[in-house]
Amino acid sequence: MSYESSAEPIKIGYLMDFRLPDGYPKEMKEDFSQPFELLFNEALEAGVIDRPVEIVYREVEGLPKGSVKKVIDAFGDLVDEGCLVVFGPNISDNAVPTREAIEERFRVPAVSVTGSDDWLGEWTFSFPQGSLTDEPIFWADLLAKDGHTEVGVLIEQSLIGETYLRNLRNACRRKNIRIVAEAAIAQTAQDVTAAVERVYEAKPSALVHCGFGFGIVFVNPALQALDWDPPRFTSTAFQNAWINPVMWNAFLGWTGVDQYDEHNLVGQRFLDRYEKAYGRRPQYCVPVVNHDIANALVHAFADAHPLSPRGVKEAMERVKMLPAAAGAPGTRVSFGKWTRRAWMGAGYLVARRLDQDGVNSHLVDRFGEE
Repeated sequence: MSYESSAEPIKIGYLMDFRLPDGYPKEMKEDFSQPFELLFNEALEAGVIDRPVEIVYREVEGLPKGSVKKVIDAFGDLVDEGCLVVFGPNISDNAVPTREAIEERFRVPAVSVTGSDDWLGEWTFSFPQGSLTDEPIFWADLLAKDGHTEVGVLIEQSLIGETYLRNLRNACRRKNIRIVAEAAIAQTAQDVTAAVERVYEAKPSALVHCGFGFGIVFVNPALQALDWDPPRFTSTAFQNAWINPVMWNAFLGWTGVDQYDEHNLVGQRFLDRYEKAYGRRPQYCVPVVNHDIANALVHAFADAHPLSPRGVKEAMERVKMLPAAAGAPGTRVSFGKWTRRAWMGAGYLVARRLDQDGVNSHLVDRFGEE
């Protein structure tokens, strides 16, 4: 290749702010990265971008198991590597404090799937893989549709748990649903017997879990010990079911919030291409969510002049109405100068329930459909 034809790749950072457990399937690890690789390669081959994209990975243990400092330090490492944009961090307890460091020190755009509105800012964009404000409204809708007028709540002691709870109180008030018991549980898998018994004694007709998800591990055994099998609802913590069999069993019997809808033809056409490229068809949230993020980044890279952190940030603001692979049919991706949340329409989240086979899940409801 001649001097005039060669160019350095565009670098993006991929910051995982939690470490996947030992034994996590290799194929599922690839589901995080391969949607980006496929979209970037397709864009290069089609001439949408004129240079390859290099993904620089960092994986650290942030909250709830590790520390925020590790996350901020890893973000700084990616900036020093020359990344024009960073995907992550993605857990709200890490994302909110990292936003301050981005604005004060790094000034490089970052995209996250955090559900916290406190992440949103000049340099920080969100594909909220759930929402600490929206999901409680959807829970209240599901509870009302099922005829529940009283509910008990388990709350992980964290920013995520407390924010969910605050918004759930308001949503239940509007739907005339009474919260008859609230019990705090740890962020990580601990004994929850006393908390579950406290809620059980209030005799609610349904149960809601507020949190990131690790705190739910021992809830089902505690329910079984009480011979209590209430309808139970959780957040996008439900998406942690794919981590390992322990988490899958923890969410059996729960209705959770998700972003995979098998009737979304944009997502299915993407999975057709994915299966052709990699020989697998992963039918859950991660590949379709990461498709939408990669697609937005492709459009931003193509429109960034100059190709710099600020240029990419301003080009992200011009990404408009891209058909989304995640969510219900008709979901779109749009940003703007003061719009930092990507997915448009109530259907960007759906409700799903796990199947007993340990492999599949099924659609329960679409939000926004009365």
